[in-house]
Amino acid sequence: MRINFHGAAHTVTGSQHLLEINGKKLLLDCGLYQGRRAESYERNLNFKFDPRTVDAVILSHAHIDHSGNLPNLVKHGFERPIYATGATKDIASTMLADSGRIQESDAEFVNKKRARHGQPPVEPIYTEQDAERVGKMFASRGYEEAFEPIPGVVARFYEAGHILGSASVSLEIEEKGKKIHLWFSGDIGRYKLPLLRDPILPSHADYMIMESTYGDKSHSDPELAFTEFRDVVKRTVERGGKVIVPAFAVGRTQEIVYNLNEMMYNGDVPRVPVYVDSPLAVKASDIFKNHLECFDDETREFVRESRHPALDFNMLHYIRSVDESKALNERTDPMVIISASGMAETGRIVHHIRNNVENPRNTICIVSWQAPHTLGRRLADREPEVRIFGETYKRKCEVATIGGLSGHAGQDLLVKYATNVKDSVKDIFLVHGEEKQAMTLTALLKEQGMDRVHYPDMHDAVEL
Repeated sequence: MRINFHGAAHTVTGSQHLLEINGKKLLLDCGLYQGRRAESYERNLNFKFDPRTVDAVILSHAHIDHSGNLPNLVKHGFERPIYATGATKDIASTMLADSGRIQESDAEFVNKKRARHGQPPVEPIYTEQDAERVGKMFASRGYEEAFEPIPGVVARFYEAGHILGSASVSLEIEEKGKKIHLWFSGDIGRYKLPLLRDPILPSHADYMIMESTYGDKSHSDPELAFTEFRDVVKRTVERGGKVIVPAFAVGRTQEIVYNLNEMMYNGDVPRVPVYVDSPLAVKASDIFKNHLECFDDETREFVRESRHPALDFNMLHYIRSVDESKALNERTDPMVIISASGMAETGRIVHHIRNNVENPRNTICIVSWQAPHTLGRRLADREPEVRIFGETYKRKCEVATIGGLSGHAGQDLLVKYATNVKDSVKDIFLVHGEEKQAMTLTALLKEQGMDRVHYPDMHDAVEL
């Protein structure tokens, strides 16, 4: 069998790993690459393989950097099943339609500026209509339920603890009389986070494709991250400012709302309005309620009683319309605005940043990893000026970064994850990480006696 690393190699985003087994092709994830806009557009538009030849897709979870290019895959001729957990199916169907709308909207906005400069228009990579075709192709499977995506491969999903429905993928492969157990980590979550179950560690794997996003550092304890976030909100509100939080609509948004509810209920911060300005996050709340299988017993009870603190509390407001979103930028009173996307590249969050970045009373709070060359990364790096929709803005607001709120495993858990298959694994392929992070993790694993660790280049192929 052959593994082709067509995405998330020497970078974090754009997950796309093509397996060739028994003359068939199985694609693990089909995500959007996020980086410089022009480079991202070209990378995402064109595949390094013919989508018509792919026999099945297995999707680890619904985040756009793992699922976001599925509509383009279908647009270019893919017609086979897309396997995912039930929660991932529901979330991804909603997220992809939202992504299509955002791409259409952003293209329209940018084209108005291009027209004024006599430049030709750009086309979205796909539309909402393209995305809606994907929803009909999902085949949902339960955690630990065996299924056969292509001949000779028995697959199972295991809890990854990253977002609702997220999964690692176990593949038991038989080819030409040879048996191989391949494990794909997807995005690995963390212990002790609210809402989700803890990730399940791999076992008895011969080969592993594993994320390395935070391979160079461990996260602070979730309780310490809560304290840091509380202090950011408190000082911003006390100086009369807005807290602007770019957050993924599924996962980070719900955890942030959970924390805000707790700190306001306890009187740790002044009670101010909290606005979730993401149509997708609004829909995600209903999806959460429909997938109790993803939660622990305590969370299930909260949801059954319609009192889950991540879904509703009396200072929380869900923004549904564009006019409501625009109205927030006209107001000057203290508030918290949570909006997608998490890397501040598309959607309503870009407009909120544009309207608030030059006010020193405000804070932009970065709570997740930011890809290079994204607006989120430029803010996290505290660049004095940022370009938004082709115009330059001076960054006068505070920028706070809180790594402990990340949904990705830190270095300590990544080491534990890999060493759990130390006695069986023949090779580990580190993906979903920049070079510094992957090399640091590689060195740590070698200290544990794991010498077969590789960091494949983009479009590398390996034979197993």
